[in-house]
Amino acid sequence: MDDAALDLSLDAAALTAQLVDVPSESGSEKTLADAVENALRALPHLTVDRYGNNVVARTNLGRAERVVLAGHIDTVPIAGNVPSRLDEDGFLWGCGTSDMKSGVAVQLRIAATVPEPNRDLTLVFYDNEEVAAHLNGLGRIADAHPDWLAADFAVLLEPSDAQVEGGCQGTLRVHLHTAGERAHSARSWMGSNAIHAAAPILARLAAYEPRRPVIDGLEYHEGLNAVRIEGGVAGNVIPDACTVTVNYRYAPDRSPAQALEHVREVFADCGVAGLVVDDESPGALPGLSHPAAAAFIEAVGGTPKPKFGWTDVSRFSALGVPAVNYGPGDPTLAHKRDERVRASLINDCEERLRAWLVG
Repeated sequence: MDDAALDLSLDAAALTAQLVDVPSESGSEKTLADAVENALRALPHLTVDRYGNNVVARTNLGRAERVVLAGHIDTVPIAGNVPSRLDEDGFLWGCGTSDMKSGVAVQLRIAATVPEPNRDLTLVFYDNEEVAAHLNGLGRIADAHPDWLAADFAVLLEPSDAQVEGGCQGTLRVHLHTAGERAHSARSWMGSNAIHAAAPILARLAAYEPRRPVIDGLEYHEGLNAVRIEGGVAGNVIPDACTVTVNYRYAPDRSPAQALEHVREVFADCGVAGLVVDDESPGALPGLSHPAAAAFIEAVGGTPKPKFGWTDVSRFSALGVPAVNYGPGDPTLAHKRDERVRASLINDCEERLRAWLVG
């Protein structure tokens, strides 16, 4: 599809279906970014800017407070789950329905239907959230145009089942290397097997007991897991190298440096020949006591929960902007082949945000 048009007069659920039907896997967001930009430029109450495949729209009404509604327009790779379909139970199925085109649809509906909000609005639609941190569109906006993100409060419409989720966990991914000596497998005793040398690493992971700290009344659940193992030369060669990739999801009371130190301590006596950091992003404290966050929670209702994944709430926190996660998608269905979202919840989420912005 070389071009697409979005109909912002549709309800949020129907608009979600339109968004899903425009494929936008990470790195291939241009068609959808074009459609979002064109739809927003048709709204005279908004100022619209674009940076790469990132679109930022703002009201400029001189309100006492400015809030950001942000969402990423990319998805994980399609798994035979496009185009979208609505089933008889009211669930909309398709890639990105939960993570997070339903949230993006809510943003677009708010942009179209709330021309005079009680707080000035900044709406951010960005690319490459589902891949490495250095590609993240929100991060690139923050580097190139930090003034575009200036605000008093931010709502990231990541999937949270229409419940406020505070903060986010940090993520650290490392490569643990083990070393050996090559030999013919018929004479294995002449070498040293690097894959076998990884056994202590795997045993330590299997026995690991994660922390469950309580922060601002929210209980986070950490995790330390192997996500990939690589090694081997040929079917008749004892391998001289092996790499175990480990992902640490840590509570936001730890800094990236503290997280890395913890990982080093865990594997200190496991025969690791080298540890290389592959990717890292800090967490964000909940900050639910901030007046803007408290007012938002009161407006949308429900009991706040911790965010167990990493989200760009972390980036807003680094910019000094308190932020929460609040979107219609179910986070447990994100990235799944059977990804889906309850259509009525998309519309409910839109109405709650509208009530907050016009009340």
